[in-house]
Amino acid sequence: MTSTVDRPAVPARRQGLVLACLSVCTALVVGFVAAINLAVPQLAASSLHPSADQLLWIVDAYVVVFACLVIPAGAAGDKFGRKGALLTGLAVVALGALVSAAAPNVPLMLLGRALTGLGAACVLPNCVGVLLHATAPERRGHALAVWAAATGVGGVVGNIGGGTLLSRGSWHTLFVAVAVVAAACLAWAAAVAPRSARHARRIDVPGTAPFVAAVVALLLGIIEGPEKGWSSVPVVTAFAACLLLGVVWVLLELRIRHPMLDPRLFRDARLAGAALGMTVAFFGSFGLFYVNASLLQYGRGWSVLRAGLGIIPVTVPLLLGSRHVPALVRRFGVPATLTAAFALTSAGLAGLSLTTDLAYPWYGACLFVVGLGIMLAVPTLTAEIAAGLPLERAGIAGGLQSATRELGSALGVAVVGTILTASFTHHLPARPGGHGPAPRTVSEALEATPGAHSAIITAFTHGGNTALRAAALITLVAGALVVGGLTRAHRRARTAS
Repeated sequence: MTSTVDRPAVPARRQGLVLACLSVCTALVVGFVAAINLAVPQLAASSLHPSADQLLWIVDAYVVVFACLVIPAGAAGDKFGRKGALLTGLAVVALGALVSAAAPNVPLMLLGRALTGLGAACVLPNCVGVLLHATAPERRGHALAVWAAATGVGGVVGNIGGGTLLSRGSWHTLFVAVAVVAAACLAWAAAVAPRSARHARRIDVPGTAPFVAAVVALLLGIIEGPEKGWSSVPVVTAFAACLLLGVVWVLLELRIRHPMLDPRLFRDARLAGAALGMTVAFFGSFGLFYVNASLLQYGRGWSVLRAGLGIIPVTVPLLLGSRHVPALVRRFGVPATLTAAFALTSAGLAGLSLTTDLAYPWYGACLFVVGLGIMLAVPTLTAEIAAGLPLERAGIAGGLQSATRELGSALGVAVVGTILTASFTHHLPARPGGHGPAPRTVSEALEATPGAHSAIITAFTHGGNTALRAAALITLVAGALVVGGLTRAHRRARTAS
């Protein structure tokens, strides 16, 4: 007899509608990360007049809030109802997008981006909860596979859809479109998604607050370092605050009965290595996404739509090859698979830095190599995270996977964007009688010396190449540490058994 827990909450004929709705919701919040990178050149030249640092925050504010709140937002869904949390998240996404669309200045734009990140954090984990509740046990594996594919499709949709909107309108159009789609998803989910039982689980506000503050302080130090100086008081204070807040977070989580993320989990070398590996994988990929959109538009003179289509070689392995990765892991093992993953990602990033002036097929081939690396890394690391926790803690596994992925994305944008800006500024041509701070964006440089267009674009391309090489090196070195740790963990596990 089917238990109450396993019995689906909707008839079989409606389960497909629920799956379709939740897949679209997921594609929306994932695709928005990709689309905003395409808008960076437009935002840089807009009436907002953002500095290079502010441009990075416009991209990262969404991802930082998303990363830091995805676990507590999942817990909120368990406590107050997953459907309610999902609908609230979609409403907040729509509100945040509208605030960004109407923003007359950078602070309001950042507020809108942070609100949208909060909404996305509520949407993603509760999509999984609603989907499991709505789907019959024998169909859950298929439903989860389709939903997971939506995260990959979301990147494609974000690039193509975002490129289309930006080519036919302005960055305002992109944000308005996101608000409209979020509102449509809200109405759809309200009509088809079932309600699920609530669970008496505490929301870890004391643990969440220092965690969010520590991540923001870390990114603040990274982003502000080149302009203010790495030894300046604000930057040193930011890094010190990150360290102090991290210690406070650990101490609080060790004392709380229901922590957001129990630090003791990371005593398991397998889980710790997989979490770090997920962060590294998304560090490299989102560092690439931030640089790539501007390189194609500035360096090659491509339209925003063409630039959106230009990233597609990365997604081809993800869409066509991900289902074969478990078989590869069974045959060659986790360490060997991840060695290939990080080596391919690093080689692809380095190759991109050498092909920015060559015909696009060479550049596209390097994007494909990066895609192969991501294809091997993400399913393998997801399985490792899940295997590092017991089945009854699957929700924590999903939240940890999402949090490390978004944290890696935020760090990738911050670090790669910072290196790009520093190198670009260093290679700019000298301004006639120039005094004051050097321009830090292409828009500022063209405004200051409009006759030096070619030299400015060359400086930007040089900065992009430097940033890609740095991302390749960091991915290779950090990936080697991950593989080493997981190799030792698997060896100890075999010895113990």
